[in-house]
Amino acid sequence: MQLKIYFDEKPVYLCDELSEELKEILHHPDAVFIDEFSTPAINSLLHEIKKEDFHAGVILSDDLEKLRKSFFKHFTTIEAAGGIVQNDKKELLFIYRLDKWDLPKGKVEENEEIEVAAAREIEEETGLKDIILKKKIGETYHTYNAYGKHYLKTTHWFYFTSDSHQKLQPQLEENITLIKWIKTKDIKTPMETTYASIKDIMHCFFDAP
Repeated sequence: MQLKIYFDEKPVYLCDELSEELKEILHHPDAVFIDEFSTPAINSLLHEIKKEDFHAGVILSDDLEKLRKSFFKHFTTIEAAGGIVQNDKKELLFIYRLDKWDLPKGKVEENEEIEVAAAREIEEETGLKDIILKKKIGETYHTYNAYGKHYLKTTHWFYFTSDSHQKLQPQLEENITLIKWIKTKDIKTPMETTYASIKDIMHCFFDAP
């Protein structure tokens, strides 16, 4: 098993075995491999990530959960939730924010269930109300810096369905300037201008049984 955590668009993998994908990544001259998860080792990796030529990082441990907890302790953690929404025409809902195509998502409030948070964020960011929860798709992880702190955000993704006749209203205060239903055959267009983590969760969505 593995977790992929994005630092901007650069990934760090926490894993309990080396898959063929990870072995291929480690062939890159600017990939960093760590087979321990001591604090000095993790600090060393976090230092390497800041370098412009850093490609990817892989930390291997036979106890993935222990590794995850140890790695996450270096950050202020945040839980978020969002959704992939498909309408009765099989179109998918995308928002356009800060020059990127994205999916509606946001922070989970205190004592709020993550499925409820995902639905709430979809409604707040797009105006879409009548949505039906189908299943969970997975999680994505990314880091960012703000106000002098290092944050690691876990976003829980859910699949919802909806009809195509509701009025959409972008949440302007969240810098959302456009909302669009996009046909599956045209999915390449938003994927060319989106975040790596969004590409990952969309792959999970299309690969899911």
